[in-house]
Amino acid sequence: MDTKLKRKLKENITGFLLLLPSLIFMVGFTVLPVFKSFYLSFTKYTLGMKKPLWSGFSNYISLFKSEIFWKVMYNTIFFSVITVVPCMVLGLTLAFLVNRKSKSVSILRTVYFYPVVMPMIAVASIWMFIYMGKNGLLDQWLSALGMKPLNVLSNKNTVLPFMAIMYVWKESGYLMIFFLAGLQGISEDLFESARIDGAGFWVMLKNITLPLLKPTMIFVSTIALTNCFKLVDHIVIMTEGAPNNGSTLLLYYIYQQGFTNFNYGRSSALTVIMLFLLLFVSLPRFFRQDKKAFYN
Repeated sequence: MDTKLKRKLKENITGFLLLLPSLIFMVGFTVLPVFKSFYLSFTKYTLGMKKPLWSGFSNYISLFKSEIFWKVMYNTIFFSVITVVPCMVLGLTLAFLVNRKSKSVSILRTVYFYPVVMPMIAVASIWMFIYMGKNGLLDQWLSALGMKPLNVLSNKNTVLPFMAIMYVWKESGYLMIFFLAGLQGISEDLFESARIDGAGFWVMLKNITLPLLKPTMIFVSTIALTNCFKLVDHIVIMTEGAPNNGSTLLLYYIYQQGFTNFNYGRSSALTVIMLFLLLFVSLPRFFRQDKKAFYN
């Protein structure tokens, strides 16, 4: 074996050994639980049973026949529709506002990013005081204006839209960071050349900024979509799925089945459905839209 080959083999072994701790944790805490959930989804396994019993597709069949399951799926998709796009638009707008040379930019970045560092439970507690019926800030403002209190968390038509407002307020600052990094990665020479040619803000936005931000948008849209599927804290604090499962999202439904009803087979089936749903909405973004993106 020549010296060059020995050196390359040594580098590969060193690299693998450096990755080994991360691989062990990833396999132990991510890969194995996924396979375990996949197996349990085909079993009947509830509290008090010594071991799971194979039941085939019974968990999936009972879920697909359940009205609550389809209501939860509708809530989850509706909530993602009314949060992902507003979060991205507001995050991009904030990124434009803080991507300027000004003395106040550091303060603005801190203010916009502050909701991100707050725990979701604390955020939900704050907004609970705004949304609660009669004594809540929102209803008191409406009463002061001579309007009828809405009690938004008790109305099935308003509970998800008003919870979406809270989520957009918290999440936009997080997405702003990615958009800001994308904006600062675009060469200033391109904008300078466009200004010399007489291009205005909207022309530069359409022909330079947005096309070059497309890779960032693909990444941000995937992050925003997957994050809104992982929400559960604020439901526990604010509504516990009320009224009549009007605010129950998929992850909270999994939590209910697993840790309230102790039906581990059913909760595992829901977890597998959620996993495939996330794969369905995420993979096309990388395999199709990514090919159309322009990278510097």
